[in-house]
This record gives sequence, C-alpha cells and structure tokens, in this order.
Amino acid sequence: MKGDRVEIVIDAGGSTRTYEIEATRAGRRVDVTHGRGVVEVTETTRGGTPVRTARFMSGRVLALVEHPAPRSALPDDAAVTALRQTA
Repeated sequence: MKGDRVEIVIDAGGSTRTYEIEATRAGRRVDVTHGRGVVEVTETTRGGTPVRTARFMSGRVLALVEHPAPRSALPDDAAVTALRQTA
C-alpha cells in the first residue's frame, strides 16, 4: 500500500547507515525476503513486477523495521480497552 516503508540499519564498519524503501505509488507494496545470508527488500507493483530492489548481507543488518502506512479505523472496529489501569 502507498506509504508502507521498510527501514534498514546496516553496520558499515565503524559506523551505521540507514536505508529506507517506500511504496511510492498507489497499488505498490514492499516485500522483505531472507535467505542464504541475504536480506532483500523489494518494491513491487500489483502485478508483481519489481520496481526497486535493495540487497544486504544479513550479517551486516543491525535492524529491519517495517512501518505500515496509517490506516483509518473502520466503523465496526472494537474499542481498545486497557488490561491494567495506569497510575
């Protein structure tokens, strides 16, 4: 969905670098795959065609955070109740 983004923090040998991949248009999504020592983040279209791809060595990845786009509440959503009362 447009607005979904993934933030990746990489160890760059003494410092860190931060990369962001974002779904830039309506109908696009961001997919994350892990395998064989590689983390791959891809922005794809509705049809599955990759638009942008970023690959990182999994040994260098310090953090990978997925930020979903804000979605409005639906009318049938239940109200959230706290499990404990706060002080």
